[in-house]
Amino acid sequence: MPLTVRQFPCLQDNYGFLARDEATGLVACIDTPDAGAILAELDKLGWSLSLILNTHWHADHAGGNAEIKAKTGATIVGPSEVEKISPLDRKVTDGATVELGETTFQVIDTGGHTLGHISYFDADDQIAFVGDTLFALGCGRLFEGTAEQMWASLSKLAALPDDTAVYCAHEYTASNARFALSVDDSPALKARAAEVFAARARDEPTVPTTIALEKATNPFLKAGGAEAFAKVRAAKDVFRG
Repeated sequence: MPLTVRQFPCLQDNYGFLARDEATGLVACIDTPDAGAILAELDKLGWSLSLILNTHWHADHAGGNAEIKAKTGATIVGPSEVEKISPLDRKVTDGATVELGETTFQVIDTGGHTLGHISYFDADDQIAFVGDTLFALGCGRLFEGTAEQMWASLSKLAALPDDTAVYCAHEYTASNARFALSVDDSPALKARAAEVFAARARDEPTVPTTIALEKATNPFLKAGGAEAFAKVRAAKDVFRG
C-alpha cells in the first residue's frame, strides 16, 4: 500500500511533512521545524506519530524534536550531527534503511549544506525527502560543506528515477526562479518560472517537484560538474533580484 504525505506550511517559509504508511497506519514526521504546527496537524488528522526523521541539525529542522517526543513518544532518527541540538534514539548514515511499517526509506548521504545532511528515499513509492539539499529550481547554501561535496550529493539525487516526487523543506521557488532566469533563458525554464509565479500569486505551493523537472530546469543540476556548480552557487549567494 502507498505512502500518504501530508504537507503544510509552518514558520516563515518551511514545510512540515507527515508521512503515513497506509498498510499499517504508522506515521513519521520529516524534520521538526515547528512542534506546535506538527502536533496540531497530527491532532487534526487523528494520526499517532511513531518516527521523527531528521535530515540535518539546523533548528528549523530539528528544533521541535524534544517537544514532539515528549508529547508522542516518537523515536528520533537522524545523522549524528543532530546531537548538536537534540538527543537521537538512532543514528543513521549513508546506505542505512529505516522502516515505517511496510515502507522502507533508504538513507542517502547528501552533505554540503551541512556536513552530515541526509535524505530519505522511498523507492517503492518514488518519494524523496531532501531537506535543504535540493530545492525546486535551487539548492541549499554551503554552510559547512564544499562545492565538490554538494555537487556529489546533488548528483546522487539526480540519479533517482525521473518521476520521483521531491519534497524539499522550504518554499523558495519564486526567488530561485528569478535567479535561474538570470543565468538561463531556455524556453523550458521561462515556462516553468511563469507557472511558479502564477502559483505563488494564488498562494499555492510549488512543492513537491520531480527529479525530471529539476534536471530540465534547475541551474544547479544543469551545471555539469563541481567547478561550474561552484560558480553558479557563488552567483546565487550574491544575487539580489
